[in-house]
Amino acid sequence: MEKLQSNLFFPLAGIAAVTSLASCSNKQRPAEQLPLNIVYIMTDDHTAQMMSCYDTRYMETPNLDRIAADGVRFTQSFVANSLSGPSRACMITGKHSCANKFYDNTTCVFDSSQQTFPKLLQKIGYQTALVGKWHLESLPSGFDYWQIVPGQGDYYNPDFITQNNDTIQKHGYITNLITDDAIDWIENKRNPEKPFCLLIHHKAIHRNWLADTCNLALYEDKTFPLPDNFFDDYEGRPAAAAQEMSIVKDMDMIYDLKMLRPDKNTRLKSLYEKYIGRMDEGQRAAWDKFYTPVIDDFYRQNLQGKELANWKFQRYMRDYMKTVKSLDDNVGRVLDYLKEKGLLDNTLVVYTSDQGFYMGEHGWFDKRFMYEESMRTPLIMRLPKGFDRRGDITEMVQNIDYAPTFLELAGAEIPSDIQGISLVPLLKGEHPKDWRKALYYHFYEYPAEHMVKRHYGVRTDRYKLIHFYNDINWWELYDLQADPSEMHNLYGQPEYEPVVKELKEEMLKLQEQYNDPVRFSPERDKE
Repeated sequence: MEKLQSNLFFPLAGIAAVTSLASCSNKQRPAEQLPLNIVYIMTDDHTAQMMSCYDTRYMETPNLDRIAADGVRFTQSFVANSLSGPSRACMITGKHSCANKFYDNTTCVFDSSQQTFPKLLQKIGYQTALVGKWHLESLPSGFDYWQIVPGQGDYYNPDFITQNNDTIQKHGYITNLITDDAIDWIENKRNPEKPFCLLIHHKAIHRNWLADTCNLALYEDKTFPLPDNFFDDYEGRPAAAAQEMSIVKDMDMIYDLKMLRPDKNTRLKSLYEKYIGRMDEGQRAAWDKFYTPVIDDFYRQNLQGKELANWKFQRYMRDYMKTVKSLDDNVGRVLDYLKEKGLLDNTLVVYTSDQGFYMGEHGWFDKRFMYEESMRTPLIMRLPKGFDRRGDITEMVQNIDYAPTFLELAGAEIPSDIQGISLVPLLKGEHPKDWRKALYYHFYEYPAEHMVKRHYGVRTDRYKLIHFYNDINWWELYDLQADPSEMHNLYGQPEYEPVVKELKEEMLKLQEQYNDPVRFSPERDKE
């Protein structure tokens, strides 16, 4: 991803000491101080490039920008495993995949009996709720209320699993429906005398980017420049060359790009027909009214080569943005509701995604790789009254840090086995001298969809070292300062041997710290 745009850095306000609601968990907060509420909004595959508080090249997200403008924006926010289920497991446990044992989306079932931050909040009197996407295969535990979508969920007229383990179908668009349920729980189903933690987990903006009918015509007048490395040849990066997430080669003309016609067939055509088959008569009429002329024009043009590649990119960008638009509108609904009910002053509002995403960088869509666009994730927080910190937080943070942060803010004890670090000192305006200097990453899901090879690595402020393993043994080194797009693998160059040595030592230290068994051999990456 390009460097964060300098004109987007929010001016720092005066940084005052935080009141005792952010004090160490073993201290008593003043009797007159109410416990904080937590509203944690997480989307799927929303990348920082597509949020205007991070990047103004593509689209405006005014409601997400409200969160950042009234609080803080983390400019060095990352995940530990760039994949939906594993990322969620890391977030809710505060532990890496090797510790929470949810490694990938294809072989794992989350052990719901294990420790999670909602369970720990319940123990100190919090009400907890989860609405939307769970994607951990087992049913949720640790929540007083939950209603989730099966698997990935459907954009139109989706099914929901209730606490009675019944599956019900709701009519409408999924982003609106999840928001409806979240607001209804705050308004009608909780005990207003108790603090609450509400997790609003959206399906959006997950593939295949089916926009709400009211947004179908948006952004059609926009033309986006291809990323500089869109036609990457992957020289010196065989794992990158072996992936199957290329916009040109792997993006399905019908499933992803909606060019449905009876005489055309693609690998995922039947799945697309299943998705749009959920629409009612009015929804389908609006859908066909928009897409029929687009389909007719596409097949009439008979594009080839780079012209076809560019057309695919433009359609992808527009469909993705339309899906973001619904999400941003619904974030605005939540903020407006909290303000109307007088809850904002006493509520931490967090917005993030389960990982980043490629918007054509390296010619890709999807995530998984440790490269910047997918390892990075947006993270913005609207801070409650008493937290005067505003602007950018530049320390490196990771999604394993959310759990200890919420626990400390709530006044709960942080268990010693949680691997993340509480972000509360950063929210107080502090810059701890002993803050982490490196992040650890491990991706496991191979062979699987998109065929991204297993790899682990370490990232410092300047360098990134990656080891691809399993059916490959390949190392990559990047100087993020000189090569932010990660195009030039420096591993093996004599002048970088001292850097590699230092990074390998740091990597081993982190593997020992997090008890990742892969440090013993590639055959022991899952235990």
